[in-house]
Amino acid sequence: MVKPIIVGAHYGFRDWLAQRVTAVVMALYTVIFAVGALLLPDSSYESWRGLFSGGFMQFATFLFFVSLFFHAWVGVRDIFMDYIKPTGVRLVLHSVVALLLIGYVGWAAQILWRL
Repeated sequence: MVKPIIVGAHYGFRDWLAQRVTAVVMALYTVIFAVGALLLPDSSYESWRGLFSGGFMQFATFLFFVSLFFHAWVGVRDIFMDYIKPTGVRLVLHSVVALLLIGYVGWAAQILWRL
């Protein structure tokens, strides 16, 4: 009996589903943001600040950024696994990208709740 050779990290369906869910969240946010922006009385700083001062819009924006960063993580990780063959280089790149994305989540939270 021949054993099949299994390679990769076996993420498969979970990552496929995560990419679709995060894409839907980002698309819904885009619609919500567009409607909110179109309903602004003018393009002043005060109007934009008012749009984002509500708890719902802050949470929706934060959810958008978390979805964006997770979507990016899955995509970049898959690209690295497919095209970067040396394990050490791939580990360093994974670590750098993961740390940057975690930092960006913190930065987005700081910006949103500093308003």
